Amino acid sequence: MKLFFRRLLLKISLVLMALVLIPLVYIWAVFQWSYSDGERAGYIQKFSRKGWLCKTWEGEIAMVVVPGTRTDKFEFTVRDESVAAQINRTIGKRVVLVYEQHRGLPTSCFGDTEYFVTQVKVLE
Repeated sequence: MKLFFRRLLLKISLVLMALVLIPLVYIWAVFQWSYSDGERAGYIQKFSRKGWLCKTWEGEIAMVVVPGTRTDKFEFTVRDESVAAQINRTIGKRVVLVYEQHRGLPTSCFGDTEYFVTQVKVLE
């Protein structure tokens, strides 16, 4: 009887560990490999720190292809405070945002968008 309870406890422990480890490995994998990456050029239209519990920087860049035409908007997320500080210093200037796209994030706690800016370049 004692052996039965030990085996039952072991099985329950293994199931609980799997329920914790599988989501953690999934989140780690989503952040390690990006689905796509690229650059977007334009003017920072809005940029603010948002979130109730998990604070991230959320922004929007207005991309003008030809003057006088409709602008396209690109929404992005910044998790790195130093990149956020660079973006705040470049508001009003034409910039290039280097980003990575991470699809399949489980909650908006990681950011409102799936596009994470990793670098900012100012265009003169």
